[in-house]
Formats: sequence, structure tokens, C-alpha cells
Amino acid sequence: MRVLEQFVERPRDCAYLANRAASLDVRVMLDVTSSELERLLERGWRRFGPIYFRPVCTQCAECVSLRVLADRFAPNKSQRRAERASAGLRRVIGPPLVDDARLALYAKWHASREDRRGWDPNPQNRRRYALELAFPHPCAREAAFYDDERGGALVAVGLFDVTESALSAIFFYYDPQYARQSLGTANVVSLVRDAAAAGRRHVYLGYRVAGCPSLRYKAAFRPNELLHGRPGGLDESADWRSSESASSADVSEGSPETRSALAPTPS
Repeated sequence: MRVLEQFVERPRDCAYLANRAASLDVRVMLDVTSSELERLLERGWRRFGPIYFRPVCTQCAECVSLRVLADRFAPNKSQRRAERASAGLRRVIGPPLVDDARLALYAKWHASREDRRGWDPNPQNRRRYALELAFPHPCAREAAFYDDERGGALVAVGLFDVTESALSAIFFYYDPQYARQSLGTANVVSLVRDAAAAGRRHVYLGYRVAGCPSLRYKAAFRPNELLHGRPGGLDESADWRSSESASSADVSEGSPETRSALAPTPS
């Protein structure tokens, strides 16, 4: 891997928890191999385009990396319902793309978040989308959902990475008209089932923040493991421990996301 830039953010207001300061350790890197990405994921790093990051907040440790044990996954009632609700959509896996349909869908989704959740505007253009959401990487994949009953309309897009033994959910956006179908949940269920079918052990869902309702849903994908501590280099062992704290009350429709100064909503 080639490190082009490395820095630690100055503390800023946390997007998840009130009255908290947040800071990310950030690396801009190229030529990251599949095995290197997997080692980064195991140590709590996330990828968003060419940017790799993890929290280094000095007075808070609420962002905890979570991964699902794919071969033991048992969907709960709401997850099964979301899977059934999306069964009529056509799901296509391929490399991430950037086109007018994706830009329009992203704009529609983000506008709904601005209206309902008070998000700041975050306009996308082809160049920015290509850098942040369709950056060329050997592990990068896209799951596009189409509604053939609406003439094959694109209604959701999920970005994820594939390594030898894991999948990593990166970003998900969808047509707000389909909010009742819980497509974010259905997307994660599909990823976990894909991983299990391919013999991959884990699906990384980014950071669970127990005090943030939009991120608590991750703990409902069980069984799962949480990363304890913050390993230093890639050769330092990572301490993943089984979590038994999740409950059905943790389910909340959403997508793997972290609102950062660097990118729209990475997880």
C-alpha cells in the first residue's frame, strides 16, 4: 500500500452524540490489496474511496467496530420481514458505477434526510461521486436494486467491499418511497447470506454507537462480535469478543453510516 497522506482530525462536534467531540485518524492510500484491507478491517479501519479512517476520540469510545458471524446468522422477525418485502426487487452485483440514475437517486435520498433528520446539504456531481462512491479498487462492489414493476427503475444502491474471508458494508442509499420496505435492513441480510454462501466468515457493519438510534440496529444482526481496544499497527493482534447485548429493541431502519467532515456518510 502507498500512503499519500496521514493526519488526525482536529476535534469537532460529534454527529452521533450530543455534547461530544469527535476525531478521526485518516490515511489517504492507494494500491491497498485485498489482504491488507482485511487486516485494516480487523483493526477497526473503514474505507471510503481512497480514504481509510477510524475514530481516535480522546474522551469517548462509543464507536465500536461490529462484525456479523455470517455462517451462524439467524435473522430475527423484522429482518425476515424486510427480506420478504424486498424479494420482488432485482438485485445486481457488479463494480461501482456512476451515472445519471445514481446521482438522481442519491440526491433524492439525501434530500429526504435533510428534511427528516436535519442533515446539511451534500450535493454530488459525477467527479465527487466517482471519487467517494465509485473509486476503483479491486475489492469494491455495488449491489443495485431495480423495481421491474416500475420499468426497471433503480431504487437502491449498496456499496461494499469483498475480501478473501469477509464482506464490508460501506454505504447504502435508496428511494424514500420504499422506506416502509426497510431496504437498508434487507441489504445487510443479503450481504450476510452472500458471505455465508461463499464461505466468508464475517460481514463488517462499521461502528455501533449504542447511544445513537440510527446506528443501534447493527447490534440486532446476530451473532456478532465487537472489537475491544484500538490495535496499533497491522501486525498487532485484534481482540474481537462475542456480544450478547443486542436485543430486538435495537432494530432501527438505517444504513451503515458515519457523518464525517471527509465524506457524506461512511460507516
